[in-house]
Amino acid sequence: MAACTVSFLLWIVALQWISAQDYSSQWAAHIEGGLEIAKRVTEKHGFVLLGEIFPDYYHLEHNHVSKRSVNPGLEHHKKLTSEENVKWAKQQTILSRSKRDYLTYVRDSRTSKRFAIKGGLNDPKWPKMWYLNRGKDMDMNVQGAWEEGITGKGSVVTILDDGLEKDHPDLIKNYDPSASYDMNNRDEDPMPRYDQMDTNRHGTRCAGEVAATANNSLCSVGVAFGASIGGVRMLDGDVTDAVEARSLSLNPQHIHIYSASWGPDDDGKTVDGPGELATRAFLEGISKGRGGKGSIFIWASGNGGREHDNCNCDGYTNAIWTLSISSATQNGHVPWYSEACSSTLATTYSSGSNYESQIITTDLHHECTSNHTGTSASAPLAAGIVALTLEANNKLTWRDMQHIVVLTARPTHLLASDWIINGVGRKVSHSFGYGLMDATTMVRLARKWKTVPAQHICNVTAQVFEKPVPARSTVTIQLLVKECNSVNFLEHVQAKISLTASRRGDIKIDLTSPSGTKSTLLAPRTHDNSHAGFHVWPFMTVHMWGERPFGTWQLTIHNEGKLLATMTDWEMVFYGTILPPEQTHILPTISISQNLTSEDEPEQNFKSGQCRVTTAKCLECAFGYNIYNGECIVDCPVKTYEDNDGVCSDCHYSCYTCNGPNDYQCTKCWGDADLTHALGQTYCYSKNIKHLLDDKTWHIIATVLLIINIFVLLIFCKGGFWTKYKPGLEPGYGDYRLANQIEGDDC
Repeated sequence: MAACTVSFLLWIVALQWISAQDYSSQWAAHIEGGLEIAKRVTEKHGFVLLGEIFPDYYHLEHNHVSKRSVNPGLEHHKKLTSEENVKWAKQQTILSRSKRDYLTYVRDSRTSKRFAIKGGLNDPKWPKMWYLNRGKDMDMNVQGAWEEGITGKGSVVTILDDGLEKDHPDLIKNYDPSASYDMNNRDEDPMPRYDQMDTNRHGTRCAGEVAATANNSLCSVGVAFGASIGGVRMLDGDVTDAVEARSLSLNPQHIHIYSASWGPDDDGKTVDGPGELATRAFLEGISKGRGGKGSIFIWASGNGGREHDNCNCDGYTNAIWTLSISSATQNGHVPWYSEACSSTLATTYSSGSNYESQIITTDLHHECTSNHTGTSASAPLAAGIVALTLEANNKLTWRDMQHIVVLTARPTHLLASDWIINGVGRKVSHSFGYGLMDATTMVRLARKWKTVPAQHICNVTAQVFEKPVPARSTVTIQLLVKECNSVNFLEHVQAKISLTASRRGDIKIDLTSPSGTKSTLLAPRTHDNSHAGFHVWPFMTVHMWGERPFGTWQLTIHNEGKLLATMTDWEMVFYGTILPPEQTHILPTISISQNLTSEDEPEQNFKSGQCRVTTAKCLECAFGYNIYNGECIVDCPVKTYEDNDGVCSDCHYSCYTCNGPNDYQCTKCWGDADLTHALGQTYCYSKNIKHLLDDKTWHIIATVLLIINIFVLLIFCKGGFWTKYKPGLEPGYGDYRLANQIEGDDC
């Protein structure tokens, strides 16, 4: 038995060593010349063109490369990138993405008892839909909007998930094929893959919350039962950056709202976010989607509460372009699974303790469930409310929607210990954001809403100079902001932080605004044993919404560990407007077509580098100048590069200087990293791990461990290893250990 135990341990060690990164058989590539040239170039080298991600960016697969491998397909990569039209290519790696419900296997039959008709609806589950019908400021306040004729008609919502049962009788009327696609099987049909455990029920459940048909004597009713609903099947297979990007950018002129109830693992130790392609999909969405008004991305904040996770370590919920939604229980408490963080904007209801009711919605096999759970259930409720609001005013931009949520969310009846009043008099909490979303109030405000002023961005870098944070101590750093590039009223605030720590989970970070609003950017994470620290990680807070940026900002780093931590860089990024949104109704609307032309502008502006075309900020500069934060400058500053449009755009966060936006276009690294050249690309790798990448010893050790493992199994496990398994039980039925017992052997 001891020999087999040793063998098992060696096997685990070897697997951990080898499977540090899984490469897929897919590539993303930038190929100029159009679709036909892209097909010709890729087919020449054995690639299959799966689809277009953005114009001239393509999703490829090579059929002679393993679906998963620890080794990159270097030979195929070199052949592809040798083509003149191929400007960039990257083999995709497998990402870990988790659905944000927690598993229950209770199924309600569609033939279950029908309840008495209430509120004019004959849907049998309507009387039990407590989060929509109990009133007294203790529900989502949708009935007032319905009574005013607002049902979401004209709004298009798509669920990015594991599939959509499009023929479900409660969904089929509102199903929209133009808002649907199967990224896993690469066809137009988003139907889920069925198995014995109903693993892929998640997307169908989320869709029912949004757009289940009302008053049809079936199941439940959706918040926006007049909206169109689609689904993108993308979680039932290997998820890559390209898969996420294609999903997030599907038909952006038709789809208004993308709802996602998934993200990086909520395990309390992961720091992860969108890759370069997914990031571009978000940026393209908010700038070009919906005819330039911006796609609206709704995101579940995460279910890592039991693991002491913090959703600011999730780059999807922590981004300014997503509307991050948390959960409240039936009784207004913080759910056990909820993650508290400063990027959460608002809350909807979901499941709680065993004695509290859960969410009712559509389920697989044309059925209905009363057991939808987690922040997975909260995000679709928010998507439905946003769909109602868009019907009331379809001219709202993605930023308008966030402003409306902040102004209308209700903290009443939500019980949290960390409610504060910020510098403009609004209550806000790390668990609930600004409170419970209010559908009727949002709809009424949307009808008279005037588009908010243009967004301005202000970057202010603090002089840190390797600030040590000793063990069991607290260090406070101050940053004085005197002027801020037309940002007079704040929206999102980012603190881009770099620090090293022997144990990342021991670090707590607080940010205090000049108005005295204190926001926790990072809470300690007991499971996070990483030595990686943070490298220009953009911690985001919405708690200072509406405040002024001017004055002294304080960043407080708490080191609760036993070893030294070091703060190496701190940059504040302020997003906001010149005037507060409440005053925009008195301002004239200025369109780009009304801007000054070169004939209208004084000649001295060209000589001084001022704007040729302007609204509230520069849109075009004179020859020889670049746009940076709405101003015209000659040379782009560090951490930015000059793009083809004459704009100083941000480098990838791992680069100190660069010649492009990607992580392989670094030209100079931060002090804790070295520049590494590979296949004509340049990366910045941490000095702590670079020597491991260069050192081939671990490859030899892993091989030796595998050989020893096989030897032990063959020699010491009596009777051999390969022939002693019992047939056991079929997969999917109960305890897998019963299927792996070895008869007559202790191995």
